[in-house]
Amino acid sequence: MIDLRGRRALVTGGSRGIGAATARLLARAGANVMIGYRSRRADAERVVAELREWGVTAAAHGGDLSTLDGSESLVRESVRVLGGLDIFVGNAGVWPADEVALADMAEERWMRTMRENVDSIFYCTRAVARVIADHGRIVLVSSTAGQRGEAFHADYGTSKGAVIALTKSLAVELGGRDVTVNSVAPGWVDTEMVASALSGEVRARVDAAIPLGRIASAEDIAGPILFLCSPLARHVTGEILNVNGGSVLCG
Repeated sequence: MIDLRGRRALVTGGSRGIGAATARLLARAGANVMIGYRSRRADAERVVAELREWGVTAAAHGGDLSTLDGSESLVRESVRVLGGLDIFVGNAGVWPADEVALADMAEERWMRTMRENVDSIFYCTRAVARVIADHGRIVLVSSTAGQRGEAFHADYGTSKGAVIALTKSLAVELGGRDVTVNSVAPGWVDTEMVASALSGEVRARVDAAIPLGRIASAEDIAGPILFLCSPLARHVTGEILNVNGGSVLCG
């Protein structure tokens, strides 16, 4: 039912985790895909090789998206290689694993999280907004933490709350061009980024706290992203789609 043949997509953070899973689904649906990555070139090239097996154009471009030059270079290269952009998935970001109370949080940690999770989304999304085709799709990856906060990770919760506010703001700005702007808000996802925090008994406790009884896989998040990129979601914009197994309902 989802046919994206001829559509041109850019996915940031595409060398692993949610980004790689999303890129694979987009390619399976027929979209040509550019993935952005920071330093893991070999991983990115492996993902690109997988995408090409679906008969689509695929490429990767490295850079630091927390900088203006890194973000704008990625968008320029995507337009050059793909011939334009119809879909943007803003997924790149960080989750500092160490628990730190706000009263004890160093300025360096706060600023790094804002650079990686807010500045990068601003730079990339602004560049995309200037070039995305009419009837396009923008999906930004936020988090349950952006909706209800996250104690001892206030920097992360704040950064993802900013992504949610940007989603709602940009949906109105781009609505006249029939460009939809939505966000997927995962809870815990079984990716490399959180592996150290989910070791041992912690994993079992987290599973038990989720009504569906399991932590999401990267593919569990990629599916809803694909939906929001598709014609099936053409009248959905400015929305935050929770993908967390019901955990947001448990306070």
